[in-house]
Amino acid sequence: MKPLRWLNAVIGVFLLVLAGAPILPARAEDFPPDEPERKALITVEFTRYFWWLAEWEGNEVVCRLAVEHEGIPTYNEIEGLCGKKVAQRWLESKPCNLAETPAGLCPGLYALEIGSEPASREVEVTLPLPSVWIHLEDCAPLPGDRACTRMPVLRLEGREPLPNETILSIQGIFNGEAFTCAGAECRLPLQPTGQDGTVMEFWADSSFGDSSEHYTARVRVLPWGDFMDPDGGGRDARLWYVDILSTQYTDGEIAACAFTWQSFPDVNGPPQWLTTPPSIEDLRTDTGFYYLAGALIQNGLVDTSACLDGGLTAVNVASACGVEAARPLLTEWQNRFDGEIWQAAQDTGVPARLLKNVFARESQLWPGVFHTTREAGLGQLTEKGADTILLWNPEFFRQFCPLVLHQSTCDLGFGNLKAAEQALLRGALVRKVNASCPDCPTGIDISEAQYSVRVFAEGLLANCEQTGRILRNLTGMEPGRLSRYDDLWRFTLVNYNAGAGCLSTAARRVLNNGEALTWENLAAQLDPACQGAIGYVEDISGERRILPTPTPWLGGAPIQVTPPRVLATPTPAPLFPTVTPTAQPTPSNGTPTPTLEGYLSP
Repeated sequence: MKPLRWLNAVIGVFLLVLAGAPILPARAEDFPPDEPERKALITVEFTRYFWWLAEWEGNEVVCRLAVEHEGIPTYNEIEGLCGKKVAQRWLESKPCNLAETPAGLCPGLYALEIGSEPASREVEVTLPLPSVWIHLEDCAPLPGDRACTRMPVLRLEGREPLPNETILSIQGIFNGEAFTCAGAECRLPLQPTGQDGTVMEFWADSSFGDSSEHYTARVRVLPWGDFMDPDGGGRDARLWYVDILSTQYTDGEIAACAFTWQSFPDVNGPPQWLTTPPSIEDLRTDTGFYYLAGALIQNGLVDTSACLDGGLTAVNVASACGVEAARPLLTEWQNRFDGEIWQAAQDTGVPARLLKNVFARESQLWPGVFHTTREAGLGQLTEKGADTILLWNPEFFRQFCPLVLHQSTCDLGFGNLKAAEQALLRGALVRKVNASCPDCPTGIDISEAQYSVRVFAEGLLANCEQTGRILRNLTGMEPGRLSRYDDLWRFTLVNYNAGAGCLSTAARRVLNNGEALTWENLAAQLDPACQGAIGYVEDISGERRILPTPTPWLGGAPIQVTPPRVLATPTPAPLFPTVTPTAQPTPSNGTPTPTLEGYLSP
């Protein structure tokens, strides 16, 4: 009984406390209301078409269905409305030739459109949210330079897409301090930051009762010159370099993949191999490519009668005499895609010089093929390379997929497609960049080669995304906090040429050793099977002169030549890709190298 009396005493004390305590009502701020949803109902008008599926024998209707497009219902529509069994019978039904066979004797089903009617339905749509955009003002840049001659100001501009609604305020956190500006504009003074810049978070509040997405920006402001010398006496003009990494900043140029990596290039700009010149003419080269000259010679496009060796020193490789004989056409050919390269750089941000260097290293700008077909196009795309583009560049996937598969299938995303559908897309992409053309005068479909330039630019973007993900997975940090901008591009080229496995293994070793993630340290940790990527990167970045290196799996297979002497894929090709040619070591200029692990070779 004692335990029971003790429990009653505790309950009594608790009730006395409650009796003396005031009862507080729940406050509204304790349960903030949900933001209103931006939804609207719209009426969509369409035409509904009615169909019957009937037996040839007896004309018995086995299914009645309605679709919302002209033309025979698709297999998926029949399966969904009539069942899998009927859909399979429809798929297996052959056309009935009524001139030879009475309809009643034909097996299977036929489709009959019996009418149509106008229809409409209400559809709920999601309305766009407000947004905020960044502008840089009061910069007064020097002519031809991005340096500001006075400290600029950040202006945030709120935009409300709905009529009769306005932006009430713009809020955020900058340099660790909160700010609020009434209305649709907010001007923020800048101050010098470190090399890594400072992060800003910002958003807009709408009269609709909701807010925009919470955006981020990394802002770097670096004073330049000795005018900041605390001892005085500086003679340099006042200059400030301002860089902004944000999806909401569109006024200035952002170096390719800088936002993806959250990495700022050097204040003086990236190295030359990571730049796009101001004009197409500045991309022009006059390199004595021995393989390209050999391809031109073997296609009968060059007169080598003055060469004792016929202009060739080995299979597919021009001799010094052959290169000189081919020089006019050699120069013309290696610059014939400069316009497409420059335009791809404008459209994607991928540096034009990087793209051309990749093509020079991969194919010497000859997108021909060998007997063994594994790689295709100017950048020698493999099926695994196509997989990288489709998986890591979702915007390109959204544009390309509907050319091959139904839109409803593409809406699932590449990673969610069936294996057969993924294989179909990979093959279609490799085939699309394969410029081989037996019926063309030079054995090359120039229009296909031109199209492939943009595909390879998208491939480089896909690889920079994958590189960023690899480093984030290893460290949990933004790549820009780990490595320099130009080194991140070198890592991307390793990923592009040797594969993600080579890159991630080497990066993990560097980090486990407690070393800085630099190109020198990563190159030293590459597995022997991956070390071909070192020369590949150095060739493209201009750190060594490109030397031809044999492609081991080709084994000296000659170029396929068919009248009129053209480089062509045997028909039918086992896959779609073109293969990287082989060259024997010759003076200074390069031949293609294989893509290790089958990954995209830029």
